[in-house]
Amino acid sequence: MTKELRRLSIVMLFMFISLFAATSWIQVVEADALGQDPNNRRTLLDSYEIQRGSIIVDDVAIASSTPSDDRYQFQRVYTDAAMWAPVTGYFNPALQSATGIERAMNADLSGTGSSAFFAEIERILSGQPQRGFSVELSLDTAAQRAAYEGLQGLNGAVIAIEPKTGRILAMVSTPGFDTNLLATHDADAANAAYDQLDEDSTKPLSNRAIAGDLNPPGSTFKLVVAAAAYASGDWTPSSTLPNPARYQLPGSSNTVANAWGGTCGSGATVTISEAIRLSCNIPMAELAVQLGDDAIREMAEKFGFNQSFATPLESTPSSYPRGLNDPQTALTGFGQGQVTATPLQMAMVAAGIANDGVVMNPRLVDTVIGNDLSVVRAFDDSEFGRALEPEVADQVTASMVASVSNGAAQGARIDGVDVAGKTGTTENDNNPYTLWFTGFAPADDPEVAVTVLVEDGGGQGQSGSGDTIAAPIAKKVIEAVLGR
Repeated sequence: MTKELRRLSIVMLFMFISLFAATSWIQVVEADALGQDPNNRRTLLDSYEIQRGSIIVDDVAIASSTPSDDRYQFQRVYTDAAMWAPVTGYFNPALQSATGIERAMNADLSGTGSSAFFAEIERILSGQPQRGFSVELSLDTAAQRAAYEGLQGLNGAVIAIEPKTGRILAMVSTPGFDTNLLATHDADAANAAYDQLDEDSTKPLSNRAIAGDLNPPGSTFKLVVAAAAYASGDWTPSSTLPNPARYQLPGSSNTVANAWGGTCGSGATVTISEAIRLSCNIPMAELAVQLGDDAIREMAEKFGFNQSFATPLESTPSSYPRGLNDPQTALTGFGQGQVTATPLQMAMVAAGIANDGVVMNPRLVDTVIGNDLSVVRAFDDSEFGRALEPEVADQVTASMVASVSNGAAQGARIDGVDVAGKTGTTENDNNPYTLWFTGFAPADDPEVAVTVLVEDGGGQGQSGSGDTIAAPIAKKVIEAVLGR
């Protein structure tokens, strides 16, 4: 009998432990996921009674909640809505929808996450209404405004990163839209506004900085190819390549040329550093074929290609495909063909080079702030990984500085500041070019890395260039960060 009781006790103990583990898992580990599940209507209804926390940049609320006279009790209001739209997104309880930071940080903003547990207890004991926590972003207002104003009238994006930390200082996508129109509690009006934006051919709802229809990165990708070459140990900036006026792709009848149709300088050969300074296509195509697609892809992935990043906004992975043949690999040597990238990704390339070869994970949020102004949660800097050794990063940087000072990227020159940069002008069959710039400054002690993307040729069809349109926008953003 004692033996049977012992067995029964063990079974009961095991069942109790299993039940305890299961409930602990649900209440602790999965609490936020279950609480923020869109099908959890209890959390949704509870959130209507809570004044949503603010989204803050430079100690100023760019999104806040004010009392309303309807069932939702609080109306979300956005300041300079179009400028901040790619970041904040919008929150609409009437449509049960949220985007951007409003969605990614909903647990904190709505006060329904696990971090608000003690705040809820305090509310019950004090009888005071509960409020959501505020979220402080890493963005710099001056940089954001410079980027937004620089892109006016253009379809494009700007992203700026602090190289040493990965903190995002600017994230702009144009054309923008008024998030207040989508946050209104008039469901019919909100739906009508959304439908109009969704049908707009310029795609204002797309965040071109981190997602949307990705573009080939053009000549900005030459930085990745050069980095792969130098890192191999078989090539240096002074290594030379043949310098014809046209280059027939290996195994193909197709030929490519430099943008101006001539050779890359006057010699029979040209160095890699000179090819980057002048932004020559043919030498970089030749170099790419000799390196092979595996070496280039491996270097690209060290900078973050083929991977999504949560800033906490999710980015679309930039792509360097596997198994490219020689002619396709040649095209990627100058950022054409099947390689595609987000501005975020090319900013990570520039920031990684600027940071002595170490690529940081990009992030948008600095802290979550409680109702008593205490820091509930702080977000730390984190490394994605080392892409280059410092000496290789210095070699690439030298060519980028030369490109801005007296090469193909002079549109980014700033008096008294050494800017390292690379332009890109991507061909799209017979369509307008896509224009790029990526770079950082100051070159010897970088404070900001910037990437600019301008679609549709900047309104100039196939006449515009990365140097004349994209680089001057980057210049304005750099000046804003440096306080010039």
